[in-house]
Amino acid sequence: MKSKKRVVVGLSGGVDSSVAAHLLLEQGYEVIGMFMKNWHDESVTISNECPWMEDSTDAMLVAEKLGIPFQAIDLSEEYKDRIVDYMFAEYKAGRTPNPDILCNREIKFDIFLKAAEKLKADFVATGHYCQKGEIEVKGQPVYQLLAGADPNKDQSYFLCQLNQSQLSKALFPIGHLQKPEVREIAKKLDLITAEKKDSQGLCFIGKVRLPEFLQQQLKPKKGKIIVIPEDLPIYQQTQIPARIEPEEYDDYLLDALAFPIHYTAEQGKVLGEHNGAHYFTVGQRKGLQVGGTGKPLFVIATDTQTNVIYTGLGEDHPGLLRHALFVKNEDVHWIREDLKLTPGESKEYEARIRYRQPLSGATLIQKENGLYVFFEKAQKGIASGQFVAWYQGEECIGSGTIF
Repeated sequence: MKSKKRVVVGLSGGVDSSVAAHLLLEQGYEVIGMFMKNWHDESVTISNECPWMEDSTDAMLVAEKLGIPFQAIDLSEEYKDRIVDYMFAEYKAGRTPNPDILCNREIKFDIFLKAAEKLKADFVATGHYCQKGEIEVKGQPVYQLLAGADPNKDQSYFLCQLNQSQLSKALFPIGHLQKPEVREIAKKLDLITAEKKDSQGLCFIGKVRLPEFLQQQLKPKKGKIIVIPEDLPIYQQTQIPARIEPEEYDDYLLDALAFPIHYTAEQGKVLGEHNGAHYFTVGQRKGLQVGGTGKPLFVIATDTQTNVIYTGLGEDHPGLLRHALFVKNEDVHWIREDLKLTPGESKEYEARIRYRQPLSGATLIQKENGLYVFFEKAQKGIASGQFVAWYQGEECIGSGTIF
């Protein structure tokens, strides 16, 4: 008799992973539940908002109810090395990290996957709202990362850095369901997590107060808030020329459109003070605490070297909108390696620069120095360090870290 395939499910203590474990049992897999304790620091967690102890207990109770073996694994050291230190370094450099994307690439589908393989697992499964496809290219299996069926919950963006090897071992049992259906299944099974609120925090570490979290390492430092006028001459160079296709732009124009603008204090006037440029990100509106400006004030750039925040008035300020971005070669990642562009090639896809953002038409142009992504519609708040992900229909094809 053929032995059952073994799957280790990352039980987070939430409803999604609980139902994922149940569905795998129904499909005839041998299922093991594993709770990951990632980095946790009481001093910056909003008390009793999803502390890991409670999550771990809920995960254990779910495993008991489903009749599957359960174990907890402490990954706090690796999490601190790979995620927390990365966040501090990125904010310090004035960039905007995405810890959730990195957590999936570095923790759940790397360290956790290796722990599962030690238990002789064939697959790891998570409660992500995304789906996996498999096609054949030149006689070889190629795995596809597909959007979740629930448009309000599609989490494919968070998995945009996975590679073929990681996808080959991944299962997403709830990806074909709508969130209300998942809750319904959990209620029928009388699982303790059925009514539990979705966690909003960093990947598995609960709700974190970001300013306090950052202040542990990045000390407050007073600096100027400068407002930049919208008729700054440099904005003339960042206009899209009419009647030429992005592929026909010369290198100078490509760079002018895709690289962030470097501002200087002389270009604007001082509006107020802040406590540290590294606490702010491009596109941010809250937390500036400057009143009486009429229109809302947005961060259009931060300079952590000089500790200055540059702002613009109104959401249509030209400093807040950009038509293009650049990804350095070493930061370009193709999930579908068979579709990788070579220098001189271009292709039309749809892309997004943040979770839940609607996809927008984009032309990808691969040059010797890296990948240029041109959006049909100007994007608001493109920030260095964020991830851009590109799609063909439902399928996420690749991603990259914005320069």
